[in-house]
Amino acid sequence: MYKKMALAVSCSLVFAGSVLANTFPSSQIYLATELENGIKVKPITGAKGYHNQPLVTEDGIYFTQSVTDGDKSQMDLFFYDFNKASAENLTNSPVSEYSPTLYPHEAGLSSIVVEADGKQKLWFYPFDKSQAPKRIFDHIEPVGYHAWGKTEDLVMFILGEPHTLQYTDLTGHLPKVVAGDIGRSLAFNEKRSLYSFTYQEGNQHWFATFSPNTQQVKQHFVMPQQVRDYTWIDSDTVAYAIDNRIYTRNIEQPKQVSQWHNFTSYCDSQITRLSYKQGKMAFVCQKL
Repeated sequence: MYKKMALAVSCSLVFAGSVLANTFPSSQIYLATELENGIKVKPITGAKGYHNQPLVTEDGIYFTQSVTDGDKSQMDLFFYDFNKASAENLTNSPVSEYSPTLYPHEAGLSSIVVEADGKQKLWFYPFDKSQAPKRIFDHIEPVGYHAWGKTEDLVMFILGEPHTLQYTDLTGHLPKVVAGDIGRSLAFNEKRSLYSFTYQEGNQHWFATFSPNTQQVKQHFVMPQQVRDYTWIDSDTVAYAIDNRIYTRNIEQPKQVSQWHNFTSYCDSQITRLSYKQGKMAFVCQKL
């Protein structure tokens, strides 16, 4: 069950990640719920402002939203509660947080925090209000995105030239570089015990997986070049958006592509991110 997380933040992080308010493009998050006779779609955020990086869970949707003070803006973590049908700012902090992800080892979220010196590091934000947020790794940065595995392992998108996929665990070992020139979308397929990611190899944009057991990377199929985000909808199938339509692809039958949903009536531009769980999909529509 969702609990409001602790709001205490180290004083050394004050005013980190603050930028001009008009830097972020306007985007809106929609919730699509599967019904017996169709699908119901509704917005869960306003149309103005920046709303991004949705994570669908059993109780609601975590996401990133810009919060503006005068001509400055930063990112806070929000939660849309399915039962209340409303959203709440979880952090209200003086720093910018991104990429909310359920932390599998304690009750809370892991998040990318832009620290006072501009470095991006991975932090833990507990749901228990009596606990303060804390940095997970001191020595690993700059972190852009991350995904947790079954035990204490994880993969991280490390910014650089090129961006790299790196694998490590909570013991603090130096990360292993798994792949280079990767995309931003990382996920863990629990049933198959595989991490998934995309990366560029020559002129081809591959959807691939990394096995923490064998330490091997496997290419599954070539993604359309414009696709930067995807979500698993079951252990075999991923969904991704092209413009305002959602397509599916099964890794066992990678040459077959099916249109799943047409969201033209709700998004007249591009769907840039999506997240799916148990019949509910959150998608981000970038406003023109």
